[in-house]
Order: sequence, then C-alpha cells, then structure tokens
Amino acid sequence: MFRGRFTHTIDSKGRVSVPVAFREELRHLSERPPILTNMAECAALFPYEGWIEFEKQLAEASSMQPEVQALQRFMVSGALECPIDSQGRILVPPYLREHAALDRDVTIAGVGKRIELWDKARFDRDLAMTKARIGEISAAVRQFGL
Repeated sequence: MFRGRFTHTIDSKGRVSVPVAFREELRHLSERPPILTNMAECAALFPYEGWIEFEKQLAEASSMQPEVQALQRFMVSGALECPIDSQGRILVPPYLREHAALDRDVTIAGVGKRIELWDKARFDRDLAMTKARIGEISAAVRQFGL
C-alpha cells in the first residue's frame, strides 16, 4: 500500500523522481514496470499486477453502459508501461503531462493501491476543498461500510 505525499519537480523532458519508498514498494509488488494512466485531474501510477486487476474489473463491467465505455476508453487508452530509470525517475509522456497539468511542482501522493501525480497547486486546492467538506464526505462514505 502506498501512503504519504511528496513534492518533486518535473524536468523539461517530462521526468520526475518517484520517492524511494514508492519505488521499493513498486519493485516489491512486481518485476514488470508500473503502469501510468489518466485519472480525473491527475495521472496515476499502478503496480503492474494491480493495473491488470483493475483493467480486468473494468473489462468485466457492463460495456453496454455508456459511462463504463467512457471510463474504459479514458483510462485504458491512456495507459502505458512506465519504467523507472537508474536515477529513480519516470518519464511522463506529453499527453499525460497536459491532462494532469504537470508543469513544474508535482505532488506525488500514495493513495492505497496507486500513486497519484498532481500539479501541486491543483492538489492543494483539491485537498482544501476536501477538508472543507470532510464531514459530508465521511457521512457519504459510511454508507459503504467504511
């Protein structure tokens, strides 16, 4: 499981360092490179096997539903293997940098089974909005048994 958040700088070539603890966990979970893809307002890095499991769940959902089709198209078509280089960096392709607005300061957040890459200012705004609504969000999540 991935926990915590860090801020790193993305370079002009689109490379960003993955925090050591996250790199070690990714290597522990799989010998294959992690998978990087789109999420709502960020990019997400999944351990290879975790992505395969997630993709299988998406594939098993009713593809007759337009929302399922849209989510499959959005996430699966944006996914690619993302090897970690010898200096602990990943290369974020231009289309994912544009989607997530990754320009300079990147918040790298461990979110359980995945790692999210956010524009720092966007992450800070999203987190502030979450804090402002935490009571409402907690009540909504309780209905799922959490």
